[in-house]
Amino acid sequence: MAILINAETRVLVQGLTGRQARTDSANCLAYGTRIVAGVTPGKGGQTVLDLPVYNSVRAATRDHAVDASVIYVPAAAASDAAMEALEAGVKLVLITSEGLSRQEMARLVASAAVKGARVVGPNTNGIIAPGLSKLGGIGGEDPADIYGTGRIGICSRSGGMSAEIGLSLKAGGFGVSTAVAMGGDRVTGGRLLDYVRLFEDDPDTDAIVIYGEPGSGNEAELARHLRENGLRKPLVALIAGLFQENYPAGMSFGHAAAMISAEGDSASAKRALLREAGAIIAESVSHTPRLLIEAGLQPTLREEIET
Repeated sequence: MAILINAETRVLVQGLTGRQARTDSANCLAYGTRIVAGVTPGKGGQTVLDLPVYNSVRAATRDHAVDASVIYVPAAAASDAAMEALEAGVKLVLITSEGLSRQEMARLVASAAVKGARVVGPNTNGIIAPGLSKLGGIGGEDPADIYGTGRIGICSRSGGMSAEIGLSLKAGGFGVSTAVAMGGDRVTGGRLLDYVRLFEDDPDTDAIVIYGEPGSGNEAELARHLRENGLRKPLVALIAGLFQENYPAGMSFGHAAAMISAEGDSASAKRALLREAGAIIAESVSHTPRLLIEAGLQPTLREEIET
């Protein structure tokens, strides 16, 4: 079992005719993802990667059952593309585009909630359920080199760091149930807490690893949840960005959301909040497997742990 996607998830790619979408979709198909069609307005009737291309999501869903859509369109059109998918009944919409406005995301999040759907991203490189399926560019050409199949859930505010965590876990003998790059923009469709709750409810996830950074209220919200409800599963938190505390407030580094605007936005403050709430704080990504072992979990990918 995994969260959000599985081997049966049927996927639509909006913007399939673009270069990045073609590259990522080819890798997804090779991994086993069930992509059923693409959508590019004005290019309906074309075939890309042996997949039919439609002019609209509504036209595609008339011919194909669709569970999820991956959006590869410029930021200026991404909100409309996502809304088109939601209005067509797609229940999981993943937005790779970067830089959607707060107003656009608020509208999408509200619409998804009404329709019982989920939005992942924007500014995400995807989701992977190792051995089952993947959406977006996560894992690259050969995801098996990065993500082993196992029982550790990953949620990261950085797509690149989700891969670093996956590699570290694999080196330490641990596999992954699902890895979610939640997106690096200021407003995202899902909050860190949303994904942690999904992992808490997943019977095939034994522990959770999160990657956080300065800016946004994600980590503080999660810490409040843990204080009020306790930990149901071990949770290891890697919070990067201590260096950023040496710079003036209001400067972002990397992701648009990685900005210290108030004292509680700093990596130090977030580490303290999560530690007090019961999370295990990792000083570096390489420490993660050891911390999981100390929390009582056993490696499943190999007998000897590399240190």
